[in-house]
Order: sequence, then C-alpha cells, then structure tokens
Amino acid sequence: MITIKSAKQVEKMRLSAKIAKGAVDLIEKAVKPGVSTAYLDKIAHDYIVSKGAKPNFLNYNGFPGSICASVNDEVVHGIPSKHVILQEGDIISIDMGAVLDGWHSDMARTFGVGKISPEAQQLIDVTKQSFFEGLKFLKHGARLGDVSHAIQEYAESYGYGVVRDLVGHGIGQSLHEDPNVPNFGKAGHGVKLAAGMTLAIEPMITAGGYKVALLDNDWTVVTDDGSLAAHYENTVLITKDGYEILTL
Repeated sequence: MITIKSAKQVEKMRLSAKIAKGAVDLIEKAVKPGVSTAYLDKIAHDYIVSKGAKPNFLNYNGFPGSICASVNDEVVHGIPSKHVILQEGDIISIDMGAVLDGWHSDMARTFGVGKISPEAQQLIDVTKQSFFEGLKFLKHGARLGDVSHAIQEYAESYGYGVVRDLVGHGIGQSLHEDPNVPNFGKAGHGVKLAAGMTLAIEPMITAGGYKVALLDNDWTVVTDDGSLAAHYENTVLITKDGYEILTL
C-alpha cells in the first residue's frame, strides 16, 4: 500500500535524512587507500547513534552492518569487514540510512579511492546524473514510468547497463514500502505519483551488462561480467510543485 505523508510526518523524515547525510559526509572524508570497510561502518554507526537515531540497515533481515560497503564490481549489499582494505583506484558504494522516532531515510553514494581512472569517474558521474534526469519527471500527477525511463535512457546512452534485478522503493515508517521504483521502464506507464509520497530513488548502473549474481554470503550482489558498478540514491518527497530531496 502506498502511503501519503502529512507535513508533520515529512518533518520527521527530514530529521532522519539529515542524520543519514551527516554520516555519509563523514564517510566521504574517511575514504582513502588503506582504510577498511569496517572502519567506515563504525564511523556511520557511531555518528547515527550519537544523534539519537539507529542505523536502519543493522540487523535488517539479518544484515550484519550499519552500512552496505560495495567495492568495484559489487553493486549493493557489500558487508563491511576489517579484511576489506580499500586500494588506490578502487571505487566504493556506500548505501545506508537512519531511523529516528520510527521514520526512515535511505541514501547511497559512490566514491573514488585516491586517484581513479577516467572511466571509473565517468561511471560515477553518469550514475549520479541519471538520478537527476529521472527527477526532471518527478511531480504530482506524473507516472512512475516517466522517471524510470529517463534514468534508463540517460545511462544507456553511455553504453552502460541498468540493473534490472534491484530497484528503488517507497519509504517512511518502513525502510521498504510500496511502490517499487525501477530504474528502467516505459514512459507513461506505472503508478500515478502524488504529493506526499516519499520514494528512495536509486540508480544502480554498471560499466558492462545489466545482469548480476549473488555471492555465497547471500547478501552481496555483483555484476555478472565483473564490470564496475556505481550507485546513487536519495530519499525524495513529491510535492504539489515538484519534489524535495531530503538527503541532499
């Protein structure tokens, strides 16, 4: 069921989103060669807790980390570990959120580790811009497929793969709510959007094909062809006049 949030409920989500954004900002400063993904996880965990919130990924369906830390060909759900040490030239996607007074936020960013290749930087940049291309169609009365199609069209114009097996989602009092928000689709189709809806829109784009595989840990999703993957996500509110990005 799709829920429409009141002004008071949206304000609670803003506060949750601000905490998540603060944690990601700290992680961005800490990403460098020689750092473990477990260290990045601790940074996020400690910051979120210090603000009176909880990391909403921790123990979600058994997930063992406060963040997802996905390196290079890992698309999503990389498990933080003291054994995963970032190397010069890697890229890392951080996906995380907070829950405050029962209200969730969710966001993701991909960062370069030290000096990265022009090809890796372009993938990061295009993934981010594909999100904003989708937002050009996000408004009261539009169809969700308009947003999805714009993301897909932009990413594929660079020859990139748009992951099909993983999608964005509604968000609010649950981390994952209706509707699903694909990063691919047909314009003019899908759920009709309305003011008060809150969505986690999250392009997951690969430098190769769109097919993915699940590692033996039953969490981490990787590209099937070993190509690099990037991820960009924000929690977004649809308003009467357009939208508001809560995690920016």
